Amino acid sequence: MSAALDRAQAGALEACVAEGGVAVIPTDTVYGVCCDPDNERAAEELYRLKRRPPTRACAVMFFALEPALRALAGLRPRERQALEALLPGPVTVLLPNRELRFAPACRADPASFGLRVPRLGERLAALGSVALPVMQSSANISGEADARAFAEVSPRILEQAQLALDGGELPGTPSTVIDLRDLDSEGRWHVLRDGALPRTAVEAVFASLA
Repeated sequence: MSAALDRAQAGALEACVAEGGVAVIPTDTVYGVCCDPDNERAAEELYRLKRRPPTRACAVMFFALEPALRALAGLRPRERQALEALLPGPVTVLLPNRELRFAPACRADPASFGLRVPRLGERLAALGSVALPVMQSSANISGEADARAFAEVSPRILEQAQLALDGGELPGTPSTVIDLRDLDSEGRWHVLRDGALPRTAVEAVFASLA
């Protein structure tokens, strides 16, 4: 098992992203590749490394919930309540992008964005000190299997990324994707992709909020 990440590695990640680089990171689900969500040139490099279709969106990841809630000033009360119940956790939450932020991550749908706040265990806890959000996708070539271990990350991505952090073996199941774009206006939510958080657990969360 790999040693826990430390504050120096977290600082290196923050510097890499701030300088326009692309980094490989461990999360609470699978390995990811990330960059500055406001830097189109960095986003284009991330898409090139992954061979990801250029119109497909990526998530915006914050490493702690409170910075995310502060940054998303346009959240409605019902949305905020749902985020506080679901996050941090192994989910990607689709939200209305009322302020039209994070354009490089949103791609063809600037009115929406996906939010990730991972639940950092003991080995990854140092990443909680990273203050900047990142644009994040899985660290694989588009269409290939997700990486559960550092050795499973695409060699193409590892060789060309500016930074790669080994967080040991991860759970290996991608995040559950939950659509909250109609939550404020219609009170509706949808699971768009089953994943690490079981659908029954998602249903229990929203039942508790009713």
